[in-house]
Amino acid sequence: MAIFLPGTAEDQALALDEMTPREIVAELDKYVVGQQAAKRAVAIALRNRMRRQKLPPELAEDIMPKNIIMIGPTGVGKTEIARRLAKLTNSPFLKVEASKFTEVGYVGRDVESIVRDLVEIAIDMVRDEKLDDVEEKAEMNAEDRLLDLLLPPPPISVAANASVSPISVVPPPVDESKVIELPVSPVDGSNSEKSDKPGDSHTRTREKLRQQFREGKLDDRIVELDVRDRNTQSFEVISNMGPNSGPDQGGEGMDLREMLPGLFGQRTKKRKMKVSEAFEYLVQEEESRLIDMDQVTRLAVERVEDSGMVFLDEIDKIAGREGGHGPDVSREGVQRDILPIVEGTTVSTKYGMVSTDHILFIAAGAFHVSKPSDLIPELQGRFPIRVELHSLTVNDFVRILTEPKSSLVKQSTALLETEGLKLEFTKEAILEMAQFAFRVNETTENIGARRLHTIMERVLDEISFQAPDLFKSPRPEATEEGVVAEIGASAPLTAEPQPPSPPLPVIERQTATGTEKVIVIDPEYVKQQVASIVKDQDLSRYIL
Repeated sequence: MAIFLPGTAEDQALALDEMTPREIVAELDKYVVGQQAAKRAVAIALRNRMRRQKLPPELAEDIMPKNIIMIGPTGVGKTEIARRLAKLTNSPFLKVEASKFTEVGYVGRDVESIVRDLVEIAIDMVRDEKLDDVEEKAEMNAEDRLLDLLLPPPPISVAANASVSPISVVPPPVDESKVIELPVSPVDGSNSEKSDKPGDSHTRTREKLRQQFREGKLDDRIVELDVRDRNTQSFEVISNMGPNSGPDQGGEGMDLREMLPGLFGQRTKKRKMKVSEAFEYLVQEEESRLIDMDQVTRLAVERVEDSGMVFLDEIDKIAGREGGHGPDVSREGVQRDILPIVEGTTVSTKYGMVSTDHILFIAAGAFHVSKPSDLIPELQGRFPIRVELHSLTVNDFVRILTEPKSSLVKQSTALLETEGLKLEFTKEAILEMAQFAFRVNETTENIGARRLHTIMERVLDEISFQAPDLFKSPRPEATEEGVVAEIGASAPLTAEPQPPSPPLPVIERQTATGTEKVIVIDPEYVKQQVASIVKDQDLSRYIL
């Protein structure tokens, strides 16, 4: 599963090669709470990569990346640390689950597809960067093509064609004694000097259309455009290359259109569309023409080999040794298949050979049942750095709810503000939710910070449901059945009576713009929504 994160100007300013390990840790602190040992390990690994790139090539080739194993329960920040690290460095990043791969000979994904997927991600990254460079020129070219559709160029005149005609006409001789000289009218002379050339009128009209298009006055006009026919059927070859060779398995693919591009031409069809849609389509076509995909591929492969990162999750699921029974017999085989990728090999892709010598691998696992020593010795030696991530405490839960840039409290407040609803959490309410999350993690399965999502959704369940109808004027009154009158009128007659909704903690405040209604989440409201479920352990296993 590839994860793409849109970058902002602030993020791009921080993605510098000169960031120190301390600065990298400080940047990770904005998104991940605690786990300082893991942050220090990845910061040092990243800084070593930057140091290696400054060495002479002959020495840099011998310096291998220090791969990392993160050990800790789920929901403590293992994936988020690796994901944010890749975003900082603008590196090709791929997250995969080790449990999806199988030993050679079994039905499943081939481990070499990790490198193929990483190259595809790098190509998309480099292509997006190139698109920014050619975007302005592509829009100008698309605008010219669109104006050609709206105002076709004038036909070539006969006079212009006469100069290239292979037949020359010789005029008959003229008797000069019979030539009569006529005076030239000054009016005719002035008109001939001011007369337009054949293309002047067309140019002026074209510029007027250009101005109208830029002002958006032509967006709804219909034009007819030649578009590529995407319904062309593919021709595949059945071969004995194995189950992992097809394009859907990350292999090279056996499409005849790729093998013999000259045999199957690109088919087009006529399509009518609005000017605004046609412009977007033409911009995409021009961008494809202006980008040199050979250069993009070359740069992408170099970026993968120099700065690629792979997050190998659930490595503890393949840590068991051969037991000789059940499906577990392939675990050690998967480890042996992953080993050459991690230690450095050359993988064949449709973009050429890709070396994995300097790709950074970060493995992670809970290791509840197994332990890192259960891995085969060869694979253990390829992950020299091991860090343990600790379980989250109540104080960690409070910080997770409030400190990160996109904390759960900030997300929930922003979502309800779209309904015109102002929401506030007291410090005591946040502490109460953190304590509930910690208690449920101790009594049931420990899922880390993910427990906060279930607690938060339970607290905001009634508010989120009533938010669109909360401050409407006039506000609908509740009927005896406890449902809102306006909503109940349109409900089916067979609807079952609903229990009365609990009152919401709404208060009024005087502001400079008038009276403002605010919903304040306090500890009593949190207990009202969650406490009864937490007490019933059987119920909490299902709901929380």
